[in-house]
Amino acid sequence: MKKKVLATLLSAAMVMSLLAGCGGTAAEPAAEPAAAEEAAPAADEAPAEEEAAPAADEAAPADDAAAATEEAPAATGGSGEYTGGTQFDGVTAKEAYKFPVDVKSFQSTYWQAALKGMDMAKAELGVDYDAHGPNSESDIADQVNMLNSDINSNPPGIALAACDTTSVLDSLKDCADKGIPVVCFDTGVADAPEGSVVATVATDNTQAGEVAAENMYKALKDVIGSATAQVRIGEVNQDATALNIQQRGMGFVNKMIDLITADGKTVAVIGNEFYANEAKSAHSDLADEKSADVVIEVAVPAQTTVELCSAQAQAIMSKSDTIGIFGSNQTAAEGVLAADANLSILGTDAAAGDVIGVGFDAGSIIKGAISDGTMYGAVTQSPLMMGYYAIYALTMAANGDKVEDFPTAGYWYDASNMDDATIAPNLYD
Repeated sequence: MKKKVLATLLSAAMVMSLLAGCGGTAAEPAAEPAAAEEAAPAADEAPAEEEAAPAADEAAPADDAAAATEEAPAATGGSGEYTGGTQFDGVTAKEAYKFPVDVKSFQSTYWQAALKGMDMAKAELGVDYDAHGPNSESDIADQVNMLNSDINSNPPGIALAACDTTSVLDSLKDCADKGIPVVCFDTGVADAPEGSVVATVATDNTQAGEVAAENMYKALKDVIGSATAQVRIGEVNQDATALNIQQRGMGFVNKMIDLITADGKTVAVIGNEFYANEAKSAHSDLADEKSADVVIEVAVPAQTTVELCSAQAQAIMSKSDTIGIFGSNQTAAEGVLAADANLSILGTDAAAGDVIGVGFDAGSIIKGAISDGTMYGAVTQSPLMMGYYAIYALTMAANGDKVEDFPTAGYWYDASNMDDATIAPNLYD
């Protein structure tokens, strides 16, 4: 079966070789063939039709299996260990289903890669899908209207990447009432009405944020340890409402606090109210802004655009005590780079005074900045495989079969490993 061949391929390389950011140890080989990975959000300014196509080598057909073996990622958990995928083995569609798919927008090549994964799955299963989304991830009402229209058509299932998780609760209640199974992908809905969301295919975003913090801290540890005055680390999050971005942002903040305080320094978290309050809830011993050795400043733009993320990043990077900054998705990371076009302070040598920039996801701008030493590194997901498994999960749900959540990990890449066969397939353009 084509699915079996692809699943075998997708396990080979990354389970053996990918270095998980938390600890940097190679993953153990899986006992069973696994299929691959990951999920998560992004957006940038260019419209989808002007974007470069997602990396073609991610979508190697099963007939070309031998050629793809060294390039395909495997399903792994937060520490890089294999967590599953066998729930999808042997899945066949009982009917030629057609599923509506609601993405966050078509601004980013991230979503084009996710749809390419869906194309792979639909070809294997003999099903189809119809994808739509708002003009930007900030157009929450537009997405809700699209979702409601989907519900009114009584489909066999719906795939949903919610722009705002609270805005879809009433719609999800309607799905539960009508018996329409929903598979969330890219981001979960924590308070989903009972019986509405049957599975979530998404990155372990807390782990992914931790990976970013751990790798940034390696570059900043000596600077923080020897500092005689307060220093600042910035974080630009695309929003404070989507669950995956909240988890990713807090994963970064909480891990950075743990690392800094373990080395005897004090920390304050300021900026966006949601993230500052969450940090205070998780850490009772945070310092105030004036007395802290390290200030973590979190900014959220009014809308998810590169220009607005750039403005937030520039406000942080212009402060003379800033030593590092994290952009929590493709849009935010590109905003950090756009800000640096005016400031020229990013680099890879913190000891020499460079500000250490860390990104998330991929895209040609981020990849180019890492290659030329402007950005220190980033964390990757696999939107292609997130889309692939979302269609498999929907098919199982439409069949009436039990389907489980499928969490996937984030992995660190920088100039030293971004061209490796185990990393490159995840780095869409």
